[in-house]
Amino acid sequence: MCRSIKTLRPPVLPDEATDEDIHAAALQYVRKVSGFRAPAAHNREVFERAVAAVAEATAELLGGLEVRGRPVREAGQRADAG
Repeated sequence: MCRSIKTLRPPVLPDEATDEDIHAAALQYVRKVSGFRAPAAHNREVFERAVAAVAEATAELLGGLEVRGRPVREAGQRADAG
Protein backbone atom coordinates (compact mmCIF):
# COMPACT_ATOMS: atom_id res chain seq x y z
CA MET A 1 0.00 0.00 0.00
CA CYS A 2 1.22 3.45 -0.82
CA ARG A 3 2.07 5.20 2.42
CA SER A 4 1.03 8.56 0.96
CA ILE A 5 -2.60 7.48 0.95
CA LYS A 6 -4.22 8.40 4.24
CA THR A 7 -7.34 6.96 5.84
CA LEU A 8 -10.30 9.12 4.82
CA ARG A 9 -12.91 8.20 7.38
CA PRO A 10 -13.61 9.42 10.88
CA PRO A 11 -12.32 9.04 13.52
CA VAL A 12 -8.92 8.72 11.77
CA LEU A 13 -9.65 11.86 9.73
CA PRO A 14 -11.19 14.28 12.24
CA ASP A 15 -13.46 15.94 9.69
CA GLU A 16 -15.27 14.52 6.69
CA ALA A 17 -13.06 13.79 3.68
CA THR A 18 -13.28 16.50 1.05
CA ASP A 19 -13.43 15.96 -2.69
CA GLU A 20 -9.80 17.13 -2.77
CA ASP A 21 -8.81 14.49 -0.17
CA ILE A 22 -10.51 11.79 -2.24
CA HIS A 23 -8.91 12.96 -5.48
CA ALA A 24 -5.45 13.10 -3.88
CA ALA A 25 -5.80 9.54 -2.58
CA ALA A 26 -7.00 8.34 -6.01
CA LEU A 27 -4.07 10.06 -7.70
CA GLN A 28 -1.58 8.44 -5.31
CA TYR A 29 -3.15 5.03 -5.91
CA VAL A 30 -2.97 5.36 -9.71
CA ARG A 31 0.61 6.62 -9.50
CA LYS A 32 1.59 3.64 -7.37
CA VAL A 33 -0.14 1.05 -9.54
CA SER A 34 1.05 2.51 -12.85
CA GLY A 35 4.58 3.26 -11.68
CA PHE A 36 4.36 6.76 -13.18
CA ARG A 37 4.38 9.97 -11.18
CA ALA A 38 3.14 11.80 -14.26
CA PRO A 39 2.07 10.03 -17.43
CA ALA A 40 3.49 10.68 -20.88
CA ALA A 41 1.20 12.60 -23.21
CA HIS A 42 0.04 9.41 -24.94
CA ASN A 43 -1.01 7.92 -21.55
CA ARG A 44 -2.52 11.05 -19.99
CA GLU A 45 -6.15 10.35 -20.92
CA VAL A 46 -6.21 6.80 -19.57
CA PHE A 47 -4.32 7.92 -16.45
CA GLU A 48 -6.86 10.69 -15.76
CA ARG A 49 -9.79 8.34 -16.39
CA ALA A 50 -8.32 5.90 -13.88
CA VAL A 51 -7.95 8.65 -11.27
CA ALA A 52 -11.59 9.69 -11.82
CA ALA A 53 -12.81 6.08 -11.55
CA VAL A 54 -10.86 5.45 -8.35
CA ALA A 55 -12.12 8.74 -6.86
CA GLU A 56 -15.70 7.81 -7.71
CA ALA A 57 -15.31 4.34 -6.18
CA THR A 58 -13.75 5.89 -3.07
CA ALA A 59 -16.62 8.37 -2.67
CA GLU A 60 -19.09 5.49 -3.08
CA LEU A 61 -17.25 3.46 -0.44
CA LEU A 62 -17.14 6.34 2.02
CA GLY A 63 -20.80 7.08 1.31
CA GLY A 64 -21.78 3.56 2.30
CA LEU A 65 -19.63 3.15 5.40
CA GLU A 66 -20.98 3.59 8.89
CA VAL A 67 -18.65 4.32 11.78
CA ARG A 68 -20.13 3.78 15.21
CA GLY A 69 -23.64 3.91 13.81
CA ARG A 70 -23.30 7.08 11.77
CA PRO A 71 -22.60 7.58 8.07
CA VAL A 72 -19.11 8.72 7.12
CA ARG A 73 -20.37 11.15 4.44
CA GLU A 74 -23.63 13.05 4.38
CA ALA A 75 -26.40 11.43 2.34
CA GLY A 76 -26.27 12.44 -1.31
CA GLN A 77 -22.80 13.97 -1.10
CA ARG A 78 -20.49 12.75 -3.87
CA ALA A 79 -16.95 13.49 -4.84
CA ASP A 80 -16.49 15.45 -8.06
CA ALA A 81 -15.03 12.81 -10.35
CA GLY A 82 -14.41 15.14 -13.26
